[in-house]
Amino acid sequence: MVDFMTPIYGALNAVFNPILAMDPNPANPALTVLIIAFIVSLITTVANKYLVDQDKLNEQQAEMKEFNKRLRDAQKRGDGKEIAKLQAEQTELMQQQTAMMTDQFKPMFVTFVPIILIFFWMRASAVSDLVIILPKTVYWVILTPVWHMIGSFMYGGKATIPYGIGWLLWYFICTFGMSQILRKYLGFKQGF
Repeated sequence: MVDFMTPIYGALNAVFNPILAMDPNPANPALTVLIIAFIVSLITTVANKYLVDQDKLNEQQAEMKEFNKRLRDAQKRGDGKEIAKLQAEQTELMQQQTAMMTDQFKPMFVTFVPIILIFFWMRASAVSDLVIILPKTVYWVILTPVWHMIGSFMYGGKATIPYGIGWLLWYFICTFGMSQILRKYLGFKQGF
C-alpha cells in the first residue's frame, strides 16, 4: 500500500523545517508554533474576508437583533396580533439566517484540508515535544488543569510538568490572538 502522506509531509517539511531551524530553541520550538499559528490565522482570516460578504453578514445580524427586540417587546406587552405578525415574519428571517450560516461555512471548505495537514505535520514533527511553562495566573485563567484532565482522560497519562502546556494548547492560544489582530487589521466589524 502506498503511503499518500509521505509526499505531503515532504512538502510541509520543505516549508516548515526552515522555520523550525531558525527557532532560537529548536528543542522547544515555541516560536515556530507562533509563526505557524500566524500563517494559519492569516489564511483563514483572508479566506473569511474574501469569501464572506461582511457587510451583508453585519446587516443580517443587525436585522435579526432588531427582530428579537421587537418580539420580546411584543411578548412583554402581551400583544397577540404583533406576536402573530412577527412569527409570520420569522420564517423569512430563518431562511436568511440559514443562507448566512451557509455563507460563513465557505471559508471552512477552502481552509479545512490545509489546516488539518498542518496539524498532522506538527504532531509528527519536533513541534510535538513542545512544552511551554506558563505563569501561575495564566495557567489558571485559561483553565489548563481542565485541559490536562480532558487530555489524560482521552489519551491516558498525566501532565508531569507543573504549569506546562503542550504544542496544541499553545497553538490555540497563539491562533486566537493572531486572528483577533488580523481581523482588526483587515477591517472586520465583529470579533472572533
